[in-house]
Amino acid sequence: MSETETEVGTAPRPLLLDDGRPAARAWSLDPGLRHLNHGSFGAVPLAAQERQQELRARMESAPVVWFPELPQRLAAARVELAAFLGAEPGDLALVPNASAGASVVYAALERRGGGEIVVTDHGYGAVTMGAERLARRWGGRVRTARVPLDAGEEQAYEAVMAEVGEDTGLVVVDQITSATARRLPVERIGAEARRRGVPLLVDGAHAPGLIDAPLKGLTCDFWTGNLHKWGCAPRGTAALVARGPLRDGLYPLIDSWGAADPYPDRFDQQGTVDATNHLAAATALDFVDRTWGWPAARRYMDELAGYGARVVGAALAGLTGSDASVDVGMPVPGMRLVRLPDGLAGSRLAADALRDRAPAELGVEAAFTSFGGAGYLRLSAHVYNTAEDYEYFAERCVPVLGEWARAVW
Repeated sequence: MSETETEVGTAPRPLLLDDGRPAARAWSLDPGLRHLNHGSFGAVPLAAQERQQELRARMESAPVVWFPELPQRLAAARVELAAFLGAEPGDLALVPNASAGASVVYAALERRGGGEIVVTDHGYGAVTMGAERLARRWGGRVRTARVPLDAGEEQAYEAVMAEVGEDTGLVVVDQITSATARRLPVERIGAEARRRGVPLLVDGAHAPGLIDAPLKGLTCDFWTGNLHKWGCAPRGTAALVARGPLRDGLYPLIDSWGAADPYPDRFDQQGTVDATNHLAAATALDFVDRTWGWPAARRYMDELAGYGARVVGAALAGLTGSDASVDVGMPVPGMRLVRLPDGLAGSRLAADALRDRAPAELGVEAAFTSFGGAGYLRLSAHVYNTAEDYEYFAERCVPVLGEWARAVW
């Protein structure tokens, strides 16, 4: 074993399909790119794509039959998705994405307390902007809890709750943060917020599939998460879970003929919206479960992301002379951060520019993120990824990142 192999550890063996083919053959991903950013938009297996196309063909062949029957189909789909998430079917509504779920909550809530909304500095930008808009409507303000990247559960909990007071009308916290790939102690925050009578919205965008039954044991008024990320469902597939009396005020962002129905049934009728994505979601979830089992898939994703962080981090350290590893408090499976050279991705816009540049110039889809003025490469592995993907990035892409950083200097 070479010195480099000793440093980075043994690469996990790639997952295979039942017929012995590489797992990636079950997807239609462009073979000309290395797909190292499953966390942003997911990737839909062929089985789910084919199921959605079958449903679309049925919809288009008899639309006058399809749409009146659609609420019943969606109600059945909610039962399957609720079981996967650890929620009750009667608590779960179907929405296009996690941001839409948050928007539904923001649109419904009346001013509470002094009109203050507590968020964290790890929050997803679009969700935080929605909270700011709600605070303006309330005539209040947003208070931002500063949570250090390396904060453990106790420190993170104390940082959030220190901002919650008599004027707090809503708390918004990520279950898994997007830019920084860490958990926040939503279970403890939820229990304390409930004790104080303060509503809690949990942004669980990354949780379905990455965490087993993410709603199980979680106390919150509202939770919203994407099934089209780690769950590999078709695009635009997400869930909004609401518990308690406040849920009765939740309505779809589109007024339709189901408006008089109770929550969550009123979300099942949205005119001529193509809902085949939600109907095909269970096919994606079942594909992973039947082929490898979700526990085994999650173990592989975690081992591979850890290996990827070590091999890419070692390459970056060799390039810059600085340690590229990142101490993330409350880490999550399947996701890792690696510190980029100084000068790269120091802001969200700069990080997005690197994301857009990488496919054309590096041959990879990768996530570049920013937090606290520092730039990071966020690795997010799924079952179709292999160790060779990260070895390629370390060998071919890291030297180019060094050139880009020197150009900034």
